Amino acid sequence: MKKFTILAIETSCDETAAGVIEAKKTAANFELRVLSNVVASQIEIHKKWGGVYPELASRAHLEAMIPVLEEALEPIGGTKKLADSIDAIAVTVGPGLIGSLLMGVETAQILATYYKKPVVPVNHLEGHIYASFTGKLKNSLKIAKTGIFPVLALIVSGGHTSLVLMEKHLKYKTIGQTLDDAAGEAFDKVARILGLGYPGGPLIEKLAEGGNENAYELPLPMVKQDNYDFSFSGLKTAVLYTTKNPATGKMKKYHKADLAASFQKTVSQILTQKTIRAVKDFKPKTVILSGGVSANSHLRSFFEREIRKITEAQILIPPKNLSTDNAVGIGLVGALKLLKDKKTSWDKIKAQDNFPIDTSTARLRYCRSV
Repeated sequence: MKKFTILAIETSCDETAAGVIEAKKTAANFELRVLSNVVASQIEIHKKWGGVYPELASRAHLEAMIPVLEEALEPIGGTKKLADSIDAIAVTVGPGLIGSLLMGVETAQILATYYKKPVVPVNHLEGHIYASFTGKLKNSLKIAKTGIFPVLALIVSGGHTSLVLMEKHLKYKTIGQTLDDAAGEAFDKVARILGLGYPGGPLIEKLAEGGNENAYELPLPMVKQDNYDFSFSGLKTAVLYTTKNPATGKMKKYHKADLAASFQKTVSQILTQKTIRAVKDFKPKTVILSGGVSANSHLRSFFEREIRKITEAQILIPPKNLSTDNAVGIGLVGALKLLKDKKTSWDKIKAQDNFPIDTSTARLRYCRSV
């Protein structure tokens, strides 16, 4: 069967990413090979703001796009070979910051028009889910067509915290999501409370290494409620109150590393306990932990250990470099969609800042912008 080669573009928030994926399908599997994966981060640009500054993010995408594309296309001979080597262009159309999304979508439209290539629109959350299938990625992988469903995916990142159920490839049902702050957003806000800077996740994880995670008893919002939804606003407020004297509002003595460790442990408990409830109810054959927060080492080990206690389902967690935003996940989804003939023309796609992974999703807040 013919191999398809896909150029993938991702610009939903503060990373400009591009990659090239080869794909084919056999009787049992989708076989994929990653030829390139290039990411230009904007962390240094947004540090002073404590979050992503939307206008600066858009400008940074514009500046980085051509160099990132040129590097990503090197394995197939560069831009001069694009017309002959690429069969389609996969691009994130949402959700995300609208200005950032436009940079990627318009780039895909220009390339698709000039080189007469079809476009495959991809939801950013799909990319996080399918990045988990890479495992210990060594460029090539196989994704089984059947036998792995139902799939239960926990997606945790700076702008979204969701539990998604899949009965087959590319079909999603959101069964739970955050009612307020996303998990990654809570990490950023707590890091700001502790005076650590941005992005909060890696800084809290590093500080927590020297702390006692049992030093502070923090609340576990909604974990006993009979649903699959999340809430992190109250936890963030509890951390704030722990750092201040209730009578004066001034800072009081507390151990910063202990509080960071206790917060990290509590977030891991909330995410894992809600997932356990869903595992017991839906009995998935595959459980996925994905999204930027899944790069947190404590969460990865705690989640896998606790889930293994209640199920024999396979547990998939992406490599840390593919947990955050990247083009590999977008390319994998694009490849599967292309193999299923789910493609369109350049003029039929548009950037959508509010773009649910399924039509039943009502609450959406994506990308931790300031």
